[in-house]
Amino acid sequence: MSSRVILVSDDRSSLRSPGTLLWPDSACMRGIHTSDWAAHIFEYAMSFEGNMTQVRELAAQTGAGVLHPHGALAVEPPGLIVCDVDSTVTRTEAIDLLAECAGKAEEVSEVTARAMAGTLDFAESLHERVKCLEGLHVGALEEARKATVVTPGATELVAAAHEVGAAVGLVSGGFTAMVDPLAAEIGADFSASNELEIVDDHLTGRVVGNIVDRAAKATWLRRWAEEREVDLERTVAVGDGANDLDMFAAAGLAIAFCAKPVAVEAARNTIRCERIDALRAVWER
Repeated sequence: MSSRVILVSDDRSSLRSPGTLLWPDSACMRGIHTSDWAAHIFEYAMSFEGNMTQVRELAAQTGAGVLHPHGALAVEPPGLIVCDVDSTVTRTEAIDLLAECAGKAEEVSEVTARAMAGTLDFAESLHERVKCLEGLHVGALEEARKATVVTPGATELVAAAHEVGAAVGLVSGGFTAMVDPLAAEIGADFSASNELEIVDDHLTGRVVGNIVDRAAKATWLRRWAEEREVDLERTVAVGDGANDLDMFAAAGLAIAFCAKPVAVEAARNTIRCERIDALRAVWER
């Protein structure tokens, strides 16, 4: 079975050291170079594990990311890419932006950090943080949406995915009022997130319906794959925190993007530069 190992960085020099571990046994090596990031792609005629642990360790030291697509994704593009939103497709956290509007920024940010690090149950933390928003006028949702910083390369990633026939979904522990417009802005095909309860133009401090948590993210990935008739081995999950681990386990390829240690350890595939469209190195031929 063929295999690919890809080094990705926004600093080409960081690709050299881990590359020396891959090149001697490589059947083929080529590069992708853009103005914002570069990738060196090593292709093998058979399954490659070899020095992957050493490659990952050395790449981490130099700041390079490592992608190791296998199985179907080693020879064909994905059929579905599912991305987390906060700190993945955006560089901001929706709940933190809303908390600033409510004057509860420090309190909410601390809870968010614990939830993403995996030291606090996500559903519990979501209810705790949303309660801090009680009484906030709905106008704050638009303020927060305007303050959202979209990750560089997000629109380009969706366009590149569509070129090879892949669908893109956004799944988030954030909120529909912000995620749905973002999905439309970058051209994503699907989105799923939490709905804030609003009464008389004010947030009640509660969410409506089922929580989009760690387990739900994996459920949405499977559901969208089924809708598109895509085998799970041809799906890619991209995220940055503990709330993404279940969809990492469900996907054919899990990628930790500018991620926390718990996500890096689980995914074993990493992009460390802040260009999410570097992900297209997975299927570039």
